Amino acid sequence: MTEQDWHDTSLEPGQRAAALLSAMTLEEKIAQLGSAWPGNDAGGGNVAPMQDVFARGSATADRRGAHGLGHLTRVFGTAPVTVAEGTARLVRLQREIVDHTRLRVPAIAHEECLTGFTTYGAAVYPSPLSWAAAFDPGLVERMAAAIGADMRAVGVHQGLSPVLDVVRDARWGRVEETLGEDPYLAGMLGTAYVRGLQGEGVIATLKHFAGYSASRGARNHAPVAIGPRELRDVILPPFEMALREGGADSVMNAYVDLDGVPAAADASLLDGVLRGEWGFEGTVVSDYWAVAFLATQHRVAATAEDAGVLALRAGIDVELPDTLCYGDGLAERVRRGEVSEALVDRSVLRVLRQKAALGLLDADWAPESTVDSTVDLDAPRHRALARDLAERSVVLLSNDGALPLPPATRRIALVGPCADDPLTFLGCYSYPNHVLPRYPDLDRGLDVPSLAEALRAELPGARLDVVPGCEVRDDDRSGFAEAVAAASEAEVCVAVVGDRAGMFGEGTSGEGCDAPDLRLPGVQDELLSALLATGTPVVVVVVSGRPYALGAHAGRAAALVQAFLPGEEGGSALATVLSGRTMPSGRLPVQVPRDPGGQPTTYLRPPLGGDSEGISNLDPTPLFPFGHGLSYTTFAYEDLALSAERIPTDGSVEIAVTVRNTGDRAGSEVVQLYLDDVQAQVTRPVRQLAGFARVDLAPGRSARVTFTLHADRTSFTGLDLRRIVEPGRIEVEVGRSAEDLPCTASFELTGPVREVGHDRVLTTPVTVER
Repeated sequence: MTEQDWHDTSLEPGQRAAALLSAMTLEEKIAQLGSAWPGNDAGGGNVAPMQDVFARGSATADRRGAHGLGHLTRVFGTAPVTVAEGTARLVRLQREIVDHTRLRVPAIAHEECLTGFTTYGAAVYPSPLSWAAAFDPGLVERMAAAIGADMRAVGVHQGLSPVLDVVRDARWGRVEETLGEDPYLAGMLGTAYVRGLQGEGVIATLKHFAGYSASRGARNHAPVAIGPRELRDVILPPFEMALREGGADSVMNAYVDLDGVPAAADASLLDGVLRGEWGFEGTVVSDYWAVAFLATQHRVAATAEDAGVLALRAGIDVELPDTLCYGDGLAERVRRGEVSEALVDRSVLRVLRQKAALGLLDADWAPESTVDSTVDLDAPRHRALARDLAERSVVLLSNDGALPLPPATRRIALVGPCADDPLTFLGCYSYPNHVLPRYPDLDRGLDVPSLAEALRAELPGARLDVVPGCEVRDDDRSGFAEAVAAASEAEVCVAVVGDRAGMFGEGTSGEGCDAPDLRLPGVQDELLSALLATGTPVVVVVVSGRPYALGAHAGRAAALVQAFLPGEEGGSALATVLSGRTMPSGRLPVQVPRDPGGQPTTYLRPPLGGDSEGISNLDPTPLFPFGHGLSYTTFAYEDLALSAERIPTDGSVEIAVTVRNTGDRAGSEVVQLYLDDVQAQVTRPVRQLAGFARVDLAPGRSARVTFTLHADRTSFTGLDLRRIVEPGRIEVEVGRSAEDLPCTASFELTGPVREVGHDRVLTTPVTVER
């Protein structure tokens, strides 16, 4: 094989990578493991932790590219640029790398894409917690494909999404970025996102591996103290599923330490589990400055060079977002024999394989020919997708008949700090909330109707009195009197409360915006109490990035509606749900607590994790359970049947149920399958989601929903930390939420205890026959 074989497109990417590696000097190899973030010191405020500190110590992009470059960081997502400006800038940066290095190898350009391509003017889709509320993997895949197509069209190769952290404590600020508190739901939706993004030629990056969401006190970056069983049964499965079922080609480490070992330096996690057990062959990229944090925050390394050695040995292939630890010092360590060059080679091969697969090693590759400066990043098709997902994610929690709003309603008081604020619909990684606060003179770059605007358009015959009443998070009550007066004079009051997403304490939800408890921020609970005391029917709409405790208001509100940061079309989606034009069909991906304290708790609890009368005076029973959501029609479940009452520990069983629309309107029901392992060698959740299906039904129509459940889906981590399928009785429950399960049955697992591995069945196929 000759040195020029890396250009040969008939060879496998791995072969081309090996050919190029053989032609590289040590400096050229190490350059492929670094990155550059041109312009990261522009503007004020941080979009990554301690960005201001590390920006002062970073070298220029020109110096970083002297021997080549692994990654270019956020060319579009840093300072606001138009598509034409961004593509021109990316072409210029790539051209400088190609023209001024010996081997002419371009960089991988990566961007954030959690709620859409995070750049100025691009569509902002609902937050991941909203995707989870929709329980619709197909729609998530279509959204991700739309995001990926736009990113690839402008020359971006890798997206830093999806977030697969399973919620363990809703006080954590990044709950809005997650796919909820159930690992199967998170895995199914994360896999769908990966398929959509990578199907358009953009590498998906799973994050944050692993344990980030289980930090003590729900504090960002705080230590994680969970056992190996919780790690393996709750935290890791979504990553495993997205890698095996979705084919994700990149993983990002978590910032936290897990039982004292920082994830960025944990070879047992990155090399042992990820590569050794799961066979992952893609790249592990560091979360921003996570390698440097080994020295500055975790204090397990004395210097930046030491931190680089630790991370490289553990399995971090690429240092992002800039090169502080994988630079000249690492080369010197290799030359002195302190670090094996084989460690460098294994990571470089992974990076070069990706570059070959992306076409970056092709002889005719040119930056000018790989970008389209005319792409509309917020085209009608994007808004239609955003609208569909937002509508399907709105959760009707309770309703005494006040919704939908009667057509004859003539006067509505629209009250609350989120009533006329379009930014309340957008997540912390949306460009308007993520970057634009650093540029206060710029507009949002796209149309985001507030709920007030959307309701005026939806109900043109009604008078709308819009009064904020208070701000999201201060303690100013001076607006209460006007809000109460407006509610008192109206036929119905729609009270819109919740969050304003931001970064590092600048918001009430988002990265670094952790909560001390689950009270609504500021004085919003007091505002609701004042409105409910007026006697006017009050529809409470919560627009938030986490669930808040609503027990104090639930019995008095005419209706409760939950929307988890539903994106640029969130106002329009909510307006049509309130009017009745759209049928609510969202389901809770996280339970809604009754009381603001008593956290953390999720529905995945063992027997002693629930209400323990006579043992504890604290009752953690939620106000609304996982999977809950009402509709304007009704559904009935009947005729649950199992194909067998006994199956071997390597067998499978079909579980079928009929669901019928018993109301007078077409609607969508999310049929949920739960399992209860009645007795096991370790404590198990009393109930755990094993499958789900969204079923659209016309009035009076029914469907037969059949789940094919393999015994592997009952597996868990046993006493000796092996994953096993254990014989015994399994209770089967089917219904509309984790606490509303009208159909029950059971089957017996028979035979010996069976150990299962990475090749086990991870999903529960489902068919729907109408």
